[in-house]
This record gives sequence, structure tokens and C-alpha cells, in this order.
Amino acid sequence: MNQGRCECGDKPQGDSTQATEQSARVTGTLNTTITWRDVLGGWGVRWGFRRMRYLIAPGLYRIGQPDSNSPVLVTANYKLTVDAVRRSLIGLNVWMLVLDTKGVNVWCAAGKGTFGTKELVRRIEVTNLANFVQHRRLVLPQLGAVGVAAHDVKNATGFFVHYGPVRAADISAYLAAGMRATPAMRRVTFDWKDRLTVAPMEIAGAFKPTLIIIATLALVDIIRHHRVTSHLAIDVAPFLAAVLTGGLLVPLLLPWLPSRSFALKGAVTGLLLAALLLLFLPMRIAEGAGTILLVLAITTYMAMVFTGATTFTSLAGVRVEVRWALPLILVSAGAGAILRVAGVLI
Repeated sequence: MNQGRCECGDKPQGDSTQATEQSARVTGTLNTTITWRDVLGGWGVRWGFRRMRYLIAPGLYRIGQPDSNSPVLVTANYKLTVDAVRRSLIGLNVWMLVLDTKGVNVWCAAGKGTFGTKELVRRIEVTNLANFVQHRRLVLPQLGAVGVAAHDVKNATGFFVHYGPVRAADISAYLAAGMRATPAMRRVTFDWKDRLTVAPMEIAGAFKPTLIIIATLALVDIIRHHRVTSHLAIDVAPFLAAVLTGGLLVPLLLPWLPSRSFALKGAVTGLLLAALLLLFLPMRIAEGAGTILLVLAITTYMAMVFTGATTFTSLAGVRVEVRWALPLILVSAGAGAILRVAGVLI
């Protein structure tokens, strides 16, 4: 069976009528093998391909051969999340209760409310979970705690909520320790590998605006030379460099760049990039000034939107930063475009 696909397993033991009813409520069986299709699909999602359609059906899944005493893990129906969980459960027999988060990961879904109390209670009832396990314990990811009121779940269903580790890789050790988490399991980290893992999504988001810039520069080149010339590559280079600087370099250097503001972090790297460009690319005054303003706008914007992928900020903080930074970015981009075009044509 290809990983991520579901198929019905054997019927639960017990009365045949009850077994038939229960079997109908098991969505399927998942194994713990990650295939090349899963890897390719995950890579595509990181670059924005089928991002909001990369999901599995919500419901109750078997991993291994779980019985009535096996743990029940709760997660989101974002397939990248499901893959991370199931690859950490090699050799284990567990139930996985997958909530309908509309294909959004646990942390973001908890903030939006789709990974929440109401959906959890509903999914317990719809799957008839109480008939599959004798215990009344649910293991939820720690990052989903903001969306779930444990006491309300207990009152509505009789199930107790236990919050597991931050990272799926620690689930096996957490269960082996009797559902006790070490301090390290509770710690949210976001190192350079994590930052570069999520960075491609922001770069992919800049793809269409970058194409517009390239098309505009090509049009200017045609107006100026009556054809597309090799000079177009020199014209395009600063803007591609700005996208990569804001989308990759800023996330990589994030903790070491000055200021708590992501926009200011992007502005600092943008100014450094602009200085290098002026040293190596011959440009007239107006053209150079326009290039600096455009590069500054791109790197600042790319850094600012990266806030949605980090553990460093709060929703309120992001809103405040966008409120003051976005108008400045738009002004810089508009003035830069005017100067850049004027500098080329005049």
C-alpha cells in the first residue's frame, strides 16, 4: 500500500453487529513507510504546489494492529503533518484520530479554530471512538493546545486530553515513558534547518510578482533597443537577488540580524545588497536610485511575510508590523519603479 493512501483493515473483535458498525467508522489503515511519492509531494507543497489540497480524509485510522488499550493520537488532516507523525511510529500500534482542519497544519489550525474543541468532540462522536478503546485518553500535539479546551472535551465526551511533545519525532519516546514529556520535548525550537525548510513557500509566493517585474523590464528593453538584448539579464539580476536575499538569507540569519522587527531585518539586508549591486553593476543615478528602492522594498516585504512561518512572533505583533511597514514598502516600490524606468529611458 502506498503511504498516505487508506484502505479498510480487519474488523474489530467482538459482537458481529457491533464489529460491522465499528468497522464502518474506521476510515482506513496507514503504514509508517514514507515513499518517494510522499517525498515528492512534500517537496511540491513546500514550493506552493497543491498547498491547500494536500490533505487526507478526516477520521479514525489504524497504524499497526491497535487494540482497545492502544494510544489514540490526534492530529490535523494536512498530509505533511500526518506523514511526520506516522514516520515516527515505526513498530507501534496506535489509533490516529485525524481532525478536519481543511488541510492546515496543527499550529495554524489551532489559531484559526479548526483544530479545536468543537471539531475534536465532533470527530470523537462521528468515529464512535469510545467503542474502539477501553481507556479515555487522547494525546494531542502540544502546539494544538491553544485551540482545545481540555475540560470541555472531558465534559462532552469523557475523554481526557494529554498534550504530547512539540515534535512528532519524540512521540515514540513520549509514549514509552508513560506519556511523560521531558523539558526538551516541551521546548519549541526553530533552528536554521527549520527556517530553510519553510522558506521555499515564501519564495514561491514571490514568483508571480517577479514575473511581472521581468516582463516590465523586458518591455523597457524592447522600447529602448527595439528588441530584447543581453542587457535584460543585468536588469533582472538585482531583483532576483533581492527575492533570494529576502526569502533565503534573511531566514538563515534571522536570529543575528538587528531589531525584533522582521521588516527592519529585511531592510538591513536589502541595503547591504543594494550597496553590493551599486559596486558591481554600472547604473546611472536615477536608475541606481530606483534599483535601491525596489531592492529595499522586495527584501523588506519578503522578510515581513516570513513572520507567518516562524515561532518568533505573535499575531498581534505581526498585525502591528504590517500596519506600519506595508505603506512604506509600497511607497518605496512605487518610487523605485518610476525612477528605474525614468533612468533607463531618459
